[in-house]
Amino acid sequence: MQRLLTGVPFSSATAASSCLTKFHRFLRFFALRANPRSMTAGAPACSLPAADAGAGAASSSSGSAAAVAGDGGGAQNPWLLVGLGNPGRMYKGTRHNVGFEVIDAIAEAEGISVSSKQFKAIVGKGLIGDVPVMLAKPQTYMNASGESVGLLIAYFKIPLSQVLVIYDDLDLPFAKLRLLPKGGHGGHNGMRSIINHLKQSRDFPRLRIGIGRPTGKMDAINFVLRSFTEEEQEELDLTINRSLQAVRIMLLEGFNKSATFVNTPQPPEMLNR
Repeated sequence: MQRLLTGVPFSSATAASSCLTKFHRFLRFFALRANPRSMTAGAPACSLPAADAGAGAASSSSGSAAAVAGDGGGAQNPWLLVGLGNPGRMYKGTRHNVGFEVIDAIAEAEGISVSSKQFKAIVGKGLIGDVPVMLAKPQTYMNASGESVGLLIAYFKIPLSQVLVIYDDLDLPFAKLRLLPKGGHGGHNGMRSIINHLKQSRDFPRLRIGIGRPTGKMDAINFVLRSFTEEEQEELDLTINRSLQAVRIMLLEGFNKSATFVNTPQPPEMLNR
């Protein structure tokens, strides 16, 4: 699978400063929104050169205290990125689980460990650029996804405008993407559950990934639980890579720019980059 690569070389001093700054922002965010005992869980990993390790540790100690106490900068609102799917090995790689696949790809590309269990979801906390994010894969099974998503939004006080739900869509051609700022459930039971648990609010962004419709007499339920063919998986990998780019653009440059990137038809030579 192709991956979106990030990062540029730094001098050791710049690397240490950048790493610690990100760590302090991460602490400030979770100090205000999460259990203080788990503030450092999932913190962005930073490797400092040996010569800078002592200075970095001292700076981290004093800087962390300032971040938790508040240094006048205020905490940046986090984003909650939710991929929908079904838990368990038997559902891995099926059409209904493409939301999980995108979350896994984001986690790998951005170095975020998605391994903690909170509010009926497997979650990971970290940064994309300088933006604090929580990645989540609800473990409630698809049709009850709202139980987990509703709890995460309420506990971490995340604005609905910063909740992106990523899921499969039968009504889009295979491997096509659509990014929208709000909307209905479109017959998708996971989205139906989320809207129900948000008191019928539909005002949150969603990234839809086309899986196509079944041919012949196969019903939709059996179709979404089928795995992709080898050829389909190759095409889907390109779509997942495009999803990674869309998420980064949305967080760092704004929703409108990301929507233009996603929703504007691309020539074949651009899609294969």
